[in-house]
Amino acid sequence: MNGPTIPGAILGFTPTPAGDVLDQAVRQFGPLKALDFLGRRTSYAELGRVTNAAAAGLQKLGVVKGTKVGLCVPNCPYSVIMYFAILKAGGTVVNFNPLYTLKEIETMAREADVTMMVTTDVAVVFNNIARLAAQELFKRVIICRLADALPWAKGVAMRLFARKTLGKVPEHAPYVEFAKLIAGPKTPAPISIDPLRDVAVLQFTGGTTGTPKAAMLSHANITTNLWQSEQVMPGLVKGQERFLALLPFFHVFCMTAVMNLGLSIGAELILLPRLDIKQLMNTLFKRKPTVVPGVPTLFTAIATAAETSGRTDLSFIKLCVSGGAALSPEVKERFERISGSHIMEGYGLSETSPVLCFTLLGQEKPGTVGPAVPGTTLEIRDPANPEILLPQGERGEICARGPQVMLGYYNQPKETEATFTEGAFRTGDVGYLDEDGCLFIVDRLKDVIICGGFKVYPRVIEEMAYQHPAVQDAVAIGIPDPYRGQSPKLFITLRPDAVLTADEMLVYLKAHLNRIEVPKAVEIRESLPKTMVGKFSKKQLIEEEAQKS
Repeated sequence: MNGPTIPGAILGFTPTPAGDVLDQAVRQFGPLKALDFLGRRTSYAELGRVTNAAAAGLQKLGVVKGTKVGLCVPNCPYSVIMYFAILKAGGTVVNFNPLYTLKEIETMAREADVTMMVTTDVAVVFNNIARLAAQELFKRVIICRLADALPWAKGVAMRLFARKTLGKVPEHAPYVEFAKLIAGPKTPAPISIDPLRDVAVLQFTGGTTGTPKAAMLSHANITTNLWQSEQVMPGLVKGQERFLALLPFFHVFCMTAVMNLGLSIGAELILLPRLDIKQLMNTLFKRKPTVVPGVPTLFTAIATAAETSGRTDLSFIKLCVSGGAALSPEVKERFERISGSHIMEGYGLSETSPVLCFTLLGQEKPGTVGPAVPGTTLEIRDPANPEILLPQGERGEICARGPQVMLGYYNQPKETEATFTEGAFRTGDVGYLDEDGCLFIVDRLKDVIICGGFKVYPRVIEEMAYQHPAVQDAVAIGIPDPYRGQSPKLFITLRPDAVLTADEMLVYLKAHLNRIEVPKAVEIRESLPKTMVGKFSKKQLIEEEAQKS
């Protein structure tokens, strides 16, 4: 059979509606603080009350079971409130990056049949939504005013001194102020949810083809993956943890591993809407989060800032979790040496809710992302002939089965069919399993560079570059080569006060890589392009090289 398997109960856990995550937390942790947004703290009880009122307001506006509601806000109380309000109203959350272009938002909204949008009044976000609303793409637009979510003094300052950063919101339809949304009934009408079949979230992903597709994540996908994550993160004490929430909630990693996981154990989420390294470091030492989820570039940034300032004692951090991109051993070792903290690594995709693997505390193997989480089976298949299973230790495409694997791509049956082989989800990643079932990731299939018929994996080049003491960041891509078809090119940034030339870097790489892997060129930059999540944007570098040629 080609297609996803519908998840059921695993190891004694029965999937529930995703909105129940907050309800259970409110019942168990009501008086405790749930959110801290730049100094304004919200209790679980208050979060529950406002979310219920927002859910009832959405139902009054016409949200019924299956209504697609876009969520286009940065990390702030509204992003948590409206996520759960949509679910409790019976709707489906469609996550949007607030910094997407007008065209990207329009394409995704049409693809996902979004009829209602939740956004903020910050101009850079609001103006794009307003242009689409003028085209009658949305029946309703819920406006969440950022100043109202701030502590009183900061809110007043934003209204007085940052007016130019705010959009001019019309006082007529289709716009609905958040304050008006929650002014009506305080409790939503109950909705009958089938966790196994009803879609909770449409999560857009580039997939393995680079074409945006909306992964249908069921309520069971999300709540089961939350349970799986809890099983592999022992040592967290309910009602006592503080999670740093810097990664954006619209990204599936932060949605599950920060928002849902944090709330499920009664943690306080310390919300930061964007990466400002000075603000981040001040927040770390003032609020002392015990759990810091991030991407590799975040840990590099913290390590560099700690070294520069001399504030290196981060021992209050109980656990760091890295996801979203490959964590090089050099970045891990550097952060742990400087901070005294510890980084665990997870692996997954938007289509898997997202966690598939997680390194086990005290049982890590260098270079692996650990074994599969409970209830999950990993397979290594021949990329050219995916029906062929490869033996242990052999490299191939990583495929997965488990209750966290999506139902399919929304309105794209052919794409769904192509992404599953005999019921196993094809990740598009290359890797292998060792004798203990630990997964080693080699690279993305689409990132592999074909040099004269030989496969070159960019990650090999990047990890060797990281071993040079002067290198801060490293990204390798394939560029056109008239003789070999493609050749590697390496982009690097240097650590503060480090001195290194491109020629010196090439000499170093020639001594440590085989002839085919040695980059055709090395380019040293002050910074490398990143996505809003903080991952390096290879796509942008490839586009820049294409423009040059």
